[in-house]
Amino acid sequence: MRKGDHLKLVIGALDDEAAGLALHEGVRVHVAGALPDEELDATVAHVSPHRPDAWAELGAIARTSPARVAPVCPAYGACGGCTLEHMGYARQLEWKREHVQKALEQAGVGAKVAACVASPRPLGYRNKSKLVYADSDAHGGSRPVLGAYAPRSHRVVDLSGCQVAEAPLDDVASALRDLLASHAVRGYDERTAEGLLRYAILRVNHLGQVLITLVTADDVFPAGEPVARALQSGRPEVVGVVQNINRSRGNALYGDVERVLAGDGWLLDQVGSVQLRLSSTAFFQVNRDVAARIYADVAEAAALTGTERVVDAYAGVGGIALTLARGAAEVVGIEEHPRAVADAQASAQLNHAVRVRFVVGEVEGELGKLGAADVVVLNPPRRGCVHAVLRAAAALKPRLIAYVSCAPDTLARDLGLLEKEGFVTRSVVPYDMLPQTPHVESLAILTPA
Repeated sequence: MRKGDHLKLVIGALDDEAAGLALHEGVRVHVAGALPDEELDATVAHVSPHRPDAWAELGAIARTSPARVAPVCPAYGACGGCTLEHMGYARQLEWKREHVQKALEQAGVGAKVAACVASPRPLGYRNKSKLVYADSDAHGGSRPVLGAYAPRSHRVVDLSGCQVAEAPLDDVASALRDLLASHAVRGYDERTAEGLLRYAILRVNHLGQVLITLVTADDVFPAGEPVARALQSGRPEVVGVVQNINRSRGNALYGDVERVLAGDGWLLDQVGSVQLRLSSTAFFQVNRDVAARIYADVAEAAALTGTERVVDAYAGVGGIALTLARGAAEVVGIEEHPRAVADAQASAQLNHAVRVRFVVGEVEGELGKLGAADVVVLNPPRRGCVHAVLRAAAALKPRLIAYVSCAPDTLARDLGLLEKEGFVTRSVVPYDMLPQTPHVESLAILTPA
């Protein structure tokens, strides 16, 4: 198989990135935009030199899947974001359950996966937009754009009209783009390291208020304050504009230095029964409704009576810890990022939560200091937990472990390791945190064998 070959394929499944997957003469061919059971033409774009895999571009479809729907985003396919937007929502949920179940089976975990919990809003759910600023769009247009890098390139695709962003993010982004253009702010070019503005990150809360973070490659930003003031004047929902300075040439989104250009440097949000303070660089789930459902389900599974000690590992800004604090004798939140802990501590004061404390540190070491706990919550990043964390969690002898995961493969691996530590996986529920994408969140509940 060579680049440029024209193939006739029958798609048998979706791969982990939601591309159609067909077997052709012993080679796995991945076709973005294709669905299972479709017969189609495709043109080979890349062949792996290391394994029997190839990637092809979708051509004419001879037999169409009944799950296929018309995408609604103007940038569908070009931005590389919502790679399942051509699949009907009910089928997306089924596939995500199957995806988690397959990962568990491959890891030897026997638990049956429940139906995927739907997002109340399959569109318009994202409370955060991360937008690349460029002097022109992917087609060389004359005006600056706020968008996303096209897959495997440095070309920026205009994301105006994005259908998954929560209102009013698209309107605010449009006003921001026009102000940046009028002040002749140059976009940063990663290839040449020239220019100034890298990203604009917009976050909206439950009241429709917006916090904007402008990530620049240098601290000198003459247009910063005029743009910020004009934006607040023209868009009253903007409560603050922050400049974050990131001089690195790497993939880090944020730098360590920032200053407030106008208004506040943080945003208050409501998730379920909990108020959260979110600073400019805070990580928080982008689907507020689904996050609230997960928090409530963790609390229901924990069935706290007011006497328990609870540990929330990888606590972030404290959403789960603060949800559980009302029913526990003590909650300890562990988080390695100091700014997240500062947000969590401020949120504890907002919620009058006196029985919760947050500590900065590595999860493994902090768990080892606790001695015992009744309930342990693990909410790690995509890479999951190192084995030492799982051993330390099991050593606390909890009556329940709640594992919140954003990656089925590492969830399955870690559940297998926890079962070797003497626990049984009682339930696994997937949640559609990111509709129209292949990503899936899951909550696994374990108890001692």
